[in-house]
Parts: sequence; C-alpha cells; structure tokens
Amino acid sequence: MTMTHYLRPIALCESPQSEEGAALRLAGGLVYASRFALIERQGGKVSARTRYALPELRAALPGLPPAVQAQFENLQRVHAPLQCGARTVRLDQPQVVGILNLTPDSFSDGGQFMDDPEVANAHASTMLEAGAAMIDVGGESTRPGAAAVWEGDEIKRVVPAIERLAAAGAAISIDTRRTAVMEAALGAGAHVINDVSGLRHDPRSLEFAARSGVPVVLMHAPGEGEDLHAGASYGDVVLDVFDWLAAQCDAALDAGIAQDRIVLDPGIGFGKSVADNLALLNALPLFHALGQSLMLGASRKRMIGALSNEAAAHQRLGGSVMLAVKGMEAGVQLLRVHDVAETVQAVRVWRGLKDAALTDFSQLA
Repeated sequence: MTMTHYLRPIALCESPQSEEGAALRLAGGLVYASRFALIERQGGKVSARTRYALPELRAALPGLPPAVQAQFENLQRVHAPLQCGARTVRLDQPQVVGILNLTPDSFSDGGQFMDDPEVANAHASTMLEAGAAMIDVGGESTRPGAAAVWEGDEIKRVVPAIERLAAAGAAISIDTRRTAVMEAALGAGAHVINDVSGLRHDPRSLEFAARSGVPVVLMHAPGEGEDLHAGASYGDVVLDVFDWLAAQCDAALDAGIAQDRIVLDPGIGFGKSVADNLALLNALPLFHALGQSLMLGASRKRMIGALSNEAAAHQRLGGSVMLAVKGMEAGVQLLRVHDVAETVQAVRVWRGLKDAALTDFSQLA
C-alpha cells in the first residue's frame, strides 16, 4: 500500500525567533513557522503524525523520505515575480487581484458591470487606483447551478474590457476554462490564464497554455463536466486537495509550462462544505510545500454568509477581509477579491505590523 507524506507547518510566528528558538521563513514572504507536523497517509487514511520543532526537524531531515526533504525545500522557495507585459507583480509580499465580473448572473455583483462598458471601465479604474496589482476578468459565472455559456458570448463579454485595461497598462488575468476564450483574451492583451478547472475542462487548454508561455492559475474543483461543484467526495479534504493540486501541477510541468509560471488555488467554495472550506483555510501553510505561489479566492463566498446569519453577498465585507488576513498570515501571495480598497488597506496595515523598521521583534521572542 502506497504511503504518502505531508509536511505541514502548524505554528506560525512573526519573526525568525520563536519560543522553540528558531523559525523557518515560508515561501520567501513575511511569514515564519516554528513547528511542523509530518503526516503519513496510507490507503487514504492518516496512519501517523509526528510533531517537530524546527531544530528537531532539521536534525531528522536526512533520515526522512526524499518527498519530505523536497517539501521542506519547497516551503522556503522564493518565487520569481510574474511578468505581465510592462507590469511586474512581485510575489515576495501579498498582492491584491481585483475581480471584474462581466456576467449577468454572478453570485456577488450579477450584471452591474456587463451592460454598460463605462461602468465596468470605471470600476476597473477604481480597483487599479486603490492598489490592485492585477484585474481578473471573467465572462462566465461558476456559482453552483449557473448556466453554461457559449464561448462566443464569453469572448464578446471579456475582450472589450481587456482591451481597455491593456490600453491603461494594467496587469490582466482571464478567468476562463475555454481555450478559444483564452486565445482571444491573450490576443486582446491579457497576461495570465486563471482556469477554475485547473486546465482540465477543455482538452486543448493545457497544450495552449504551455505554448502561450504565460503564467497560469490552476484551481481545485471536483467537477469534471460543466458543473465544477459536482462529484465532491473527500477522505481528508486538505490532503485530497493537496494531492489533486500536486497532480495538476505535474501535468502542467509535463506539458511544458515553466515552474515559475504556475500558481495554485485550493478552490474555496467549489464542491466544498463550510467545514471543508474552514479546514482548507486553516491548512493554507501546508500548500507552500507544493513549491508554487498561491492564490486565495474566498471573497464574499457563501461560507461567510453561513457563518454570519446568512448575510447576503454584498454584506460580506468583514468576513472577506478576515479571510484575506488569514491568507496573508499563511503566506498566500495573491488575494483575489471584490473589495479592493478595503483589502489593500488591510494588506498595508498587516505589512506595517511585520516591518522590522517599525516593530522591535526582539521583544516578541
């Protein structure tokens, strides 16, 4: 029976020093881990769990399986920036990606940016002025039960907006799972492919993404057909999503996509219960062991409403910012959000709290 291993950071701190004496800097960012759990899994079930302080882990590492040693190195990997035309998106600090939905049935802002190009343009400009590092343009709703969109309609929705953003010099990602839309979007000036199916929905998309040479975001979703939320069945949602992302990352690498152009997203809300989402959010530091930069898209998701008296999507700002902070504390590099100005403000305050020029971390050790 095959045994798999996972090296999960379980105690984060603000500085290289901790109560245990030392802490590891995760993913080249501003987050440190002082304790780790080595999880062994056989037949889909956790068979053993061993805890280590960082000095203990370093001492034990030579005798641990090669996969664990690789994950330890991955946890520390410094990620190259994403080059988006003339714009450079650094991945050594949290970056905010603003959402521009051009659909009539988005769960959050359905239709308000679709019918009037000036309204959509003004909203995108506001997000850029507020500090968005990138704008993610989507022409298909992927909420549960949303109707499928013909790729021709999707192209008509997104291309004009992308052309306007490109003319303004913005970094742009295209949120689509169809190769024809990817091609049209890149031709219009987009720089990144963000595929909620992990480049699985369209059989041509993996080869196209590799040939295009642009960065890609691979998100976890259990569904394989039109419904990305269908077919969810987890033995352990955290480890299952980890394995799924590892497999899709390997497929992308095998197809010729460069490692420094792959971003992974655990897919909060896609075929997952509230408990599943909470487990993934609490386990975010583990996903650095995959060796790739991370995106978190939890903004205004249904779980926030479920935890706050069924608040409507437009009333989930507090919960959305809280989850963005959770992502920052886990070292997530890209935060995909609707409320850009408020999230950018949270990022700036969070970075101030981590700034050694402003805080005497020796008092915290």
